[in-house]
Amino acid sequence: MTETIPHWLTKQAYLAPNQPAIELENGTTLTFLELKQKSQIFARKLASLGVKNGDHIGVLSTNDVRMIIAIHALSYLGSVGVLLNTRLTTQELNYQLRDAKVSIVLTLDDLYPKAEQLDVEIVRSFSMIDDCMEKKIPLVTELNLEDDFTIIYTSGTTGFPKGVVHTYGNHWWSAISSALNLGLSKEDKWLATLPMFHVGGLSIYLKSVIYGMPVMLFEKFHVGSVHHAIMHRGVTMISVVTIMVQRLMEKLGEEFYPEHFRCMLLGGGPAPKALLEKAKEKLVPVFQSYGMTETSSQIATLSPHDALNKVGSSGKPLVPAQLDIINPDHENIGEILVKGPMVTKGYFQNQAANEGSFKDGWLATGDLGYLDEEGFLYVVDRRKDLIISGGENIYPSEVESVIAGLEQVKEVGVVGVENEKWGQVPYAFIVPNDPKLDKEDVYHFLQTRLAAYKIPNEIYFVEELPRNASNKLVRSKLLNLMNK
Repeated sequence: MTETIPHWLTKQAYLAPNQPAIELENGTTLTFLELKQKSQIFARKLASLGVKNGDHIGVLSTNDVRMIIAIHALSYLGSVGVLLNTRLTTQELNYQLRDAKVSIVLTLDDLYPKAEQLDVEIVRSFSMIDDCMEKKIPLVTELNLEDDFTIIYTSGTTGFPKGVVHTYGNHWWSAISSALNLGLSKEDKWLATLPMFHVGGLSIYLKSVIYGMPVMLFEKFHVGSVHHAIMHRGVTMISVVTIMVQRLMEKLGEEFYPEHFRCMLLGGGPAPKALLEKAKEKLVPVFQSYGMTETSSQIATLSPHDALNKVGSSGKPLVPAQLDIINPDHENIGEILVKGPMVTKGYFQNQAANEGSFKDGWLATGDLGYLDEEGFLYVVDRRKDLIISGGENIYPSEVESVIAGLEQVKEVGVVGVENEKWGQVPYAFIVPNDPKLDKEDVYHFLQTRLAAYKIPNEIYFVEELPRNASNKLVRSKLLNLMNK
């Protein structure tokens, strides 16, 4: 027997019709009733294009209220939203569109020229949809928690992106789990600057309709605007990555945040302990968390009670979740396994990845960590070779596979290097086939093949790459080549 709940946006529009759902930077607000009405109108207009239950619809947009409306509209049709990273190249996006079997792409007006270049049957800007006629059809009134709702791609360690399927139940349990840990207050207002096409950003807007909580929507992170919102606009919570914490701490200076500001939820990889200690001194409530696209956002998080006592820890698994460490080494560091109702049921039509990652309900994350004597998780490395730059995941093997497509390249190795601004940045070490190959040739080649944040900050030409007895690349030794 499947489990259903009333459509969450319809329910909030009924319970609290005049409660603000979305507040924009300019002060404009949209109530839950208005959000429901606009989403249902948009759904009926999408239906006139032929969008129906089960269709996979691409959404290419930066943070914009129309993207929120579009995502809710898809839920009223029973369609699946494939959320597309606007920073990817046309080539990267086309791979995801083909893999996810997307027939229509909805996009922000400003991104329409980029979307027109995609290999998809129909491309429509949000404004074009506004001009469509409404089709009179029954809309979804109940959400089946087992039904697919979104697909978000995450790069695989083999260099091939994988479509993470999220059900309504995954998103529901993620929101409920967070509330059980952080608590809820009728005064809560969550500030959202993380990209909505990432699960960490999307989850905030779903928490909004599940909790009945207003979200302040910022198109992007600007330290001055965010600081002002925390100080003067009633913000109580914000989701951040390390570089945002660094900039906000600098902006805060000798000031202190208001007492009602109760949570800075930190994701995107382990933060420097020195930064967390500095935040502790300033009484800034930073709660480090651990999660991934596959876990629909956080799955382990420090609680308010432990935040100042366990600096550097990602806390304990949330109430419905489980966590285990397998194959620990002499320092008790091993691979992190997770299990829970917020964990994806699998990758879209990718049997090999599913068989390699899931066993008996547990997801093998590929991340390394350990538990202290009290059961608190400390993440040592997020996927041994993963580079996290400004909160974005970069897999060296993906970058290597693209660089290797250049005829003048014989071999290439990519590794992450610590960077004060971004946390990490990629460096590439190339064994050339042609001595005439220079850095500009490589950068020109990559410009249309990789998102800007994936392009190596530095390129070194070397005679050979470090390999072990099995002829496997030893990434940890790549940086030794910098001075040769």
